[in-house]
Amino acid sequence: MQWEVVIGLEIHVQLATKSKIFSGASTAYGAEPNTQACAVDMGLPGVLPVFNGEALRKSVMFGLAIDAQINERSVFDRKNYFYPDSPKAYQISQLYYPVVGKGSIDIDLEDGSTKCIGVTRAHMEEDAGKSLHEDFHGQTGIDLNRAGTPLLEIVSEPDMRSAKEAVAYMRKIHSIVRYLGVSDGNMQEGSFRCDANVSLRPKGQEEFGTRTELKNINSFRFVEKAINVEIERQMDILESGGTITQETRLYDADRNETRSMRSKEEANDYRYFPDPDLLPIVISQEEIEQIRSTLPELPDAKCKRFVTQLGLSEKDARALTSDREMADYFEQVQQSIDDAKMAANWLLGEVSARLNKNALEIKDSPVNAEALTGLLRRIKDNTISGKIAKDVFEAMWEEGGDAHSIIESKGLKQITDTSAIEAIIDEVIAANPSQVEEFKSGKDKLIGFFVGQVMKASKGKANPGQVNQILQKKLKS
Repeated sequence: MQWEVVIGLEIHVQLATKSKIFSGASTAYGAEPNTQACAVDMGLPGVLPVFNGEALRKSVMFGLAIDAQINERSVFDRKNYFYPDSPKAYQISQLYYPVVGKGSIDIDLEDGSTKCIGVTRAHMEEDAGKSLHEDFHGQTGIDLNRAGTPLLEIVSEPDMRSAKEAVAYMRKIHSIVRYLGVSDGNMQEGSFRCDANVSLRPKGQEEFGTRTELKNINSFRFVEKAINVEIERQMDILESGGTITQETRLYDADRNETRSMRSKEEANDYRYFPDPDLLPIVISQEEIEQIRSTLPELPDAKCKRFVTQLGLSEKDARALTSDREMADYFEQVQQSIDDAKMAANWLLGEVSARLNKNALEIKDSPVNAEALTGLLRRIKDNTISGKIAKDVFEAMWEEGGDAHSIIESKGLKQITDTSAIEAIIDEVIAANPSQVEEFKSGKDKLIGFFVGQVMKASKGKANPGQVNQILQKKLKS
């Protein structure tokens, strides 16, 4: 039987506020356990939550960025459950009246096409604490520093049909929230994570199959692997005549498998009701428009501008705009040297290769935009060749320093003196008489051999354009 995969994602984005959503406690990462959990976060008797308005502003920014409905009235509910890392025995969330309603985003598929993925809603809620299972000799430690951290949960429609589509959607959301500055999107610190709902149904069937939820996945690679593993598991069960149990499962990256965590709860299991300590949140249309006026240029708009105004290919523009810091780096270099193609080639070539090799983001690059600009200027003014520039870049990356200093200290200036180049060419021609005769008999492609020999003799310093021009003249004379 042919199966169709149905996937929906619930992405949890930590909003970049200095304090928590209902208290003044800090949200800074990395503090000693339980040093950033106040009486409100722990739900001690007699305390009352006070809403953080910045969380609302950042949530509305996201909703506007995906052309979603912004609800002028939203309500906080209590979601009742007990886990050790949730000392109040409930979570403050939004169920019936979320701040952001229906919207959509377009994702890029591998075949070059795009697909529209619906967003059902995005609602504000507070995060729970963290259970720690290591180093406690069979016991569990509880760190409540994260308790009360503001989250925006973004719920998609079940519109994705493969793990790759799910990753593309997740990457697009990640890009948008970072462009907006509503979240740092740091997956290692838990600022961006997702739950994936996965089900299978016979090809052509309208009704959805029974879904399982893969909980708290915090990397693009693991999302793809976890979904594919779960698809295989469900397919094996269905094809052997079994049925899928609706449940929450965890992905074990070490074993590359999913395992059951608990039966999947429905909304009525949580006994939602409006939080009696919090008034409804009301935002006017004027306030919404004021927030809209603060939105930056978003990835799709920036990509289109790079193509239409700067002449980049769609592929290069997409690669440069997927990350805001990468796009900002590119624009700084491009504006300084007035050569978009050259800036793009270096950024997507040498710079990206080094970043990937060292598992770094562009903001952590040892060669910043100003330093790269200095290097590219030396290529453009013929101080060095493109080949030597790669050696200079390597020195800049490994040792620091600017291009000019490295070129001077290592004696890498390009030879542009015509007489000096002619002398090297004369030696090469004299040393290769048989190749000269073959060239003169019509084997024009041998020009590459001669250029290579001259560049080798000059240790890469000879100006390639001049070398080619002089060689053509001398060999044809």
